[in-house]
Amino acid sequence: MDELIIKNGFVYDPLNNINGEQLDIFIKNGKIVSEVGADATVIDAKNKIIMPGGIDGHSHIAGAKVSMGRLLRPEDIRRGVRAKTKITRSESGVSVPTTFSIGYRYARMGYTTVFEPAMPPLKARHTHEELADTPIVDKGAFPLLGSNWMVFHYLKQQEIEKCAAFVAWMLNATKGFAIKLVNPAGLESWNWGGNIRDIDTPVEFWDVTPREVITGLAKVNELLGLPHSIHVHFNNIGRPGNFKTTIESFDACRENKNPGVERNQVIHGTHIQFNGYGGDSWKSFASGGLEIADWVNKNDHVTLDVGQVVFSNTTTMTADGPLEYYLHTLNHLKWTNGDVEIETSSGVVPLIYKRKNPVSAIQWTIGLELLLGIEDPWKVMLSTDHPNGGPFTRYPEIIAWLMSQEYRNDTLKSAHKRAGKRSGLATLDREYSLFEIAIVTRATQAKALGINYMKGHLGVGADADVAIYDLDKESKDPKEIMKAFSNTLYTIKGGEVVAKNGEIVSTPMGRTLYLNVKVDPSLENTMLKEFSDIFRRNYSVNMANYPVQPIPSYLPLPKEIKLDATHVA
Repeated sequence: MDELIIKNGFVYDPLNNINGEQLDIFIKNGKIVSEVGADATVIDAKNKIIMPGGIDGHSHIAGAKVSMGRLLRPEDIRRGVRAKTKITRSESGVSVPTTFSIGYRYARMGYTTVFEPAMPPLKARHTHEELADTPIVDKGAFPLLGSNWMVFHYLKQQEIEKCAAFVAWMLNATKGFAIKLVNPAGLESWNWGGNIRDIDTPVEFWDVTPREVITGLAKVNELLGLPHSIHVHFNNIGRPGNFKTTIESFDACRENKNPGVERNQVIHGTHIQFNGYGGDSWKSFASGGLEIADWVNKNDHVTLDVGQVVFSNTTTMTADGPLEYYLHTLNHLKWTNGDVEIETSSGVVPLIYKRKNPVSAIQWTIGLELLLGIEDPWKVMLSTDHPNGGPFTRYPEIIAWLMSQEYRNDTLKSAHKRAGKRSGLATLDREYSLFEIAIVTRATQAKALGINYMKGHLGVGADADVAIYDLDKESKDPKEIMKAFSNTLYTIKGGEVVAKNGEIVSTPMGRTLYLNVKVDPSLENTMLKEFSDIFRRNYSVNMANYPVQPIPSYLPLPKEIKLDATHVA
């Protein structure tokens, strides 16, 4: 692989505390190095912005519900069409783009790593097939475990170590990266036509509460020493007043810190905008974003991504089946639901966020209140919960809102008047620096996901994933900001230039990141016997449907992360 020198650029690398210094970056064999040979290719980045490759820690890009969204919305697939080139396949879709489109569009924006956050265990193979079909970016997936019968079984019996053995087996079988909970215990209630609206209501037939599932899996996560904390989509999502549920769920994990694990974080709350609602009805609907931000400012065991709403025609999709049915009853648009055995459910519903709609406008303020109101950017990640809050291709506009108070105030004035009256956004005069943008789009993700040893920075030994933006470092012009962050001057992935001036010039296959968690063999064997008994009695398939084999159709370029959790005995 060619050696590269990126010269004279202004570098923003928060993990190495580099804030706009003019430095040279050296690349060899896909890694950042301290020096290269005299024949290295030179990229002159004078007066340009250099950042590590972007990381999206929560974006629905692959799997059963994404495929379902494409089928449900042929009108969306007809949008965003881009003709094939000598290098690329054709592109289509906006909120539910094709796999190829996803890889190309992330690369154009300077993103090089993306995580699919909701993988049904029994549909892991399909998820990995789509990930394998997504070019350029490295990726991983989080198996859904928050409404799993085996988790309920072991938590009810207070057998945390057996639960840990089950989770480890499931992560290994599905080639997963982290534990995902969606509407904990609520999806089991949905199997019987119900839902759970608070964290202390026990699920039918199990006498296990969402609080017990959240704290139990947090203990399991810390016991196994997984790189990322539990990744939680909270109960009561999408309902007025639910910011209280969010704070209560965060607070439940306060005591779950494992002294043997370096990070303070024990819970990651995802797309918190959708769980940041105030009021007690849609008539009194208001923002609860600043209340959550204030709580996060006072506590250090949480991280979150915002799920920022942008004004757009999009497609909502989530493993939270009852939420999607509820949304369908509100907007009366088409809806589809998909249950997966006794493990999880999903739903897909189109949605249009309109500036002049009072609910949409207030939703827009909530994500920005979180990003601006949380004082420490190392606790918060920029996201749209693609495509739920809007397509990931709208990140440059969110960056412009963060960097320009004038631009977001102009947007606020153009939105429904309730947005200004029922949120605190207008009182926030903070403007992000490029250093802070690099934190919330790269460094926080790498640190919170536990991959900061190889991703999210430009120090020696890191993956050579680099984004070069054509932007004056002093600029606050929203048009210049959006133009620069929409199309990089260069995107370099693993030491190879993949995008130049907004055009894809190479399409290498990205790696799939997954965990290999080892527990005590005798404990695992005992757990598997119990799991097999329950499985035979209750499932319509067999356990051989789980394992994702290390073959090219599933894992064409695997990156195994080995974890020694043999202390779980």
